[in-house]
Amino acid sequence: MKKFLLVFTILALLGYLAFIAIYLDDNTQDKVCHSFKVLVKDSIDKQFIQAKDIEQLLRKAKLHPVGKPLSDINTMELEKAISTNKLVKSVEVFTTQDGAIIARIGQRNPVLRVISHRDGSYYIDSERERMPLSPNYTVYLPVATGFITEEFAKNELYDFVMFISHNPSWDAWIEQIVVNQNQKVQIVPRAGDFMVTLGTLENYEEKLDKLKIFINKGLNTVGWNRYTEVNLEYSNQVVCTLK
Repeated sequence: MKKFLLVFTILALLGYLAFIAIYLDDNTQDKVCHSFKVLVKDSIDKQFIQAKDIEQLLRKAKLHPVGKPLSDINTMELEKAISTNKLVKSVEVFTTQDGAIIARIGQRNPVLRVISHRDGSYYIDSERERMPLSPNYTVYLPVATGFITEEFAKNELYDFVMFISHNPSWDAWIEQIVVNQNQKVQIVPRAGDFMVTLGTLENYEEKLDKLKIFINKGLNTVGWNRYTEVNLEYSNQVVCTLK
């Protein structure tokens, strides 16, 4: 008898929960979307995406949800449309019980700005992907200029910039990275009127270690404005060009 009562109680509870779910679903579907809200993650730290951009995108695609019955709104279609904005890393669209549509958006995270003679200006993000500039916001990042291919920016240049970013002394010392027509890499220091030539980015850690020794034992002694170029291409030596 007790077992029967337990089974009966469980079935009654499941039936009640199913009824509530169906009732709430029908109640929601009868409603009209009264508002659309965009929540951008990390918007305090970076502001590449603004709510007005997403609203404009949906209006252009004729998918803006306000005023439409919730039963006619496909949240997956909204997510797909919002994802066409190349500044968007992730998006989740959902409906609230009171008839609002919420879009929760994650922004992409740039780590390098490229100003290329070949491909124009863009960012490389933390996942090694090309990312467009934003009309709303500019972030302070390492800058690379010159004859830069997208492939080079995503690979060798990305690795070099990550190394610099994780070494505060180099991050503070290097102002700009320049790639010439022969694909040789030079760095422009914040102090001193000269260029540092690395050549290729092969063994860049060793080259920077060599530069650090030269700064401490050379430039700090003879002065920072004596040379036009400090060349680190060659093994076990630093070749300097006098002004």
